[in-house]
Amino acid sequence: MKLLSKSGTPNVPAKKGKKRIRRKTPVYHATSSADIVLSLKPVLPLYMIWPEKLAKKAQDFIRQFPGDVMYAVKCNPSADVIRTLYKNGIHAFDVASIDEIKIARKAAPRAKLYFMHPVKSPEAIRMAYHKYGVRAFVLDTLEELYKIVRETDLGADLELFVRMALPKNNSAQIDFAAKFGASQEDTISLLKESRSVSSKLGLCFHVGTQTLDPDAYAQGIRIAAETIRKSGVSVDVLDIGGGFPVAYPGQTPPEFSEYVDAITQALSFNELQHMPLLCEPGRALVAEAGTLVVRVEQRRGNILYLNDGTYGGLFDAGQQLQTRFPVQKICEDNIKSAAPDQPYQFAGPTCDSLDMMPGPFMLPADIKTGDWIQIDNMGAYSQVMRSNFNGFGTCNALHIIEEDLFALK
Repeated sequence: MKLLSKSGTPNVPAKKGKKRIRRKTPVYHATSSADIVLSLKPVLPLYMIWPEKLAKKAQDFIRQFPGDVMYAVKCNPSADVIRTLYKNGIHAFDVASIDEIKIARKAAPRAKLYFMHPVKSPEAIRMAYHKYGVRAFVLDTLEELYKIVRETDLGADLELFVRMALPKNNSAQIDFAAKFGASQEDTISLLKESRSVSSKLGLCFHVGTQTLDPDAYAQGIRIAAETIRKSGVSVDVLDIGGGFPVAYPGQTPPEFSEYVDAITQALSFNELQHMPLLCEPGRALVAEAGTLVVRVEQRRGNILYLNDGTYGGLFDAGQQLQTRFPVQKICEDNIKSAAPDQPYQFAGPTCDSLDMMPGPFMLPADIKTGDWIQIDNMGAYSQVMRSNFNGFGTCNALHIIEEDLFALK
């Protein structure tokens, strides 16, 4: 392993013809996270982002999905992540706030931004449209439509997306219909109202996060087609949202190709095969590109007290969602432990007894205080969810970059 910089803003030399960039995150050469951990012996939680994994995911999505892909920035709003995705073909981004718009616009100035939060402040709409050049907005009420029209001064280039609620999806980790989305009847009315003020009119839905059943997308497409027919309105684009899953211990989702097949067949069956298509993946693009390393501060039986927890980067592992992440012990001698695995619970560093993660997390029986644990699939909904509750929010981050990825734009 070679440390390229100990500073927070390493000056990365550019190859001929490529732009020199400065990074806020230290950059390392390394082939494994264990090499880094055994070199640094981190006291604080440590994130490692692997851009080559991001690049591969982006390329796979673009190659297989039968439409345009926009990244849901909320999953991981790192400028380096956005730049990597843009460089590898993701040129559209789903943003939900002015802060996300600022980050995305700075990291990828030429990208198309979709303001996909159904309830936006008037000030956010006006700033997005007039200052940052955002033209695509979502809505699920008549009030929001009026707000968008008013704050954009009825821009002639508005692209409006009406968000439709779907029936409850039992295969999703979180069902999204409970908070946003119009009923079919209201969606029909909103399509009619929006058509006259839209340069491009879209219909969108979201099946829910970590959806394990590809048929959920087929059902959404069927309902969307029925809604369009009943409205009698010409719709220009269909956005089927995100929700594509990642493999976690205890969950083996279908291959992405099965989702693509279900989507393609549903479009054809419902005579929408010629309609332009969008999707909004977040977790599926970035989760596997992130690793979080934590330290065991104390062991009590099968409970491991860590230096990070549900108020930090492990919210999804808490008692509400109980996500089981892939874990492994990083051994001092970099040789895998011979001890058999056994189930553990995790406890976070705060004084709150809710800061517990039931797992079970399978780790060697000989794990002890001072050992480091590598937690994988932490590129989504981890670093962005951190708080400083009880003063335990501080962490460090590294980008593990191959030579030919230095000059990411």
